Amino acid sequence: KQWYQRRVAITAGDEVMMCIKPGQHGSTFGGNPLGCKIAMTAMDVLENEGLYDNALKMGDLLMGELRKLPEDVVELVRGRGLFCGVVIKETERFNAWEVCMKLRDAGLLAKPTHGHIVRFTPPLVITQEEMEQCTSIICNTISSFM
Repeated sequence: KQWYQRRVAITAGDEVMMCIKPGQHGSTFGGNPLGCKIAMTAMDVLENEGLYDNALKMGDLLMGELRKLPEDVVELVRGRGLFCGVVIKETERFNAWEVCMKLRDAGLLAKPTHGHIVRFTPPLVITQEEMEQCTSIICNTISSFM
């Protein structure tokens, strides 16, 4: 899996390249050898420690459990890998903020977004046991709003 080692280069003739004057083009980290080495090392860690594969596997587990949530509370579940969102049906009784506060009280942190979405972003290193504990908290908490 060398998906992250793509190199990009741009070529142009003098007509284009001579238009760019010093100070008109730049990048904070562009071409920075230390920044490039850090990025490459981070990608190696993702691959060597199986974090990408774990994110896919645990993300499937999370999404599968989130899709079982009651439709009386949850309008839509969406996401990819470990980045998931649940669209909450806002009512006078509850909204995404209320859900997040109740999740917090149960020991799980989530972020309310756009007023009606609860965002879940577990760490890439999460284990199956930890994910099952999280999904249990989520299911119990959301079900309590019915």
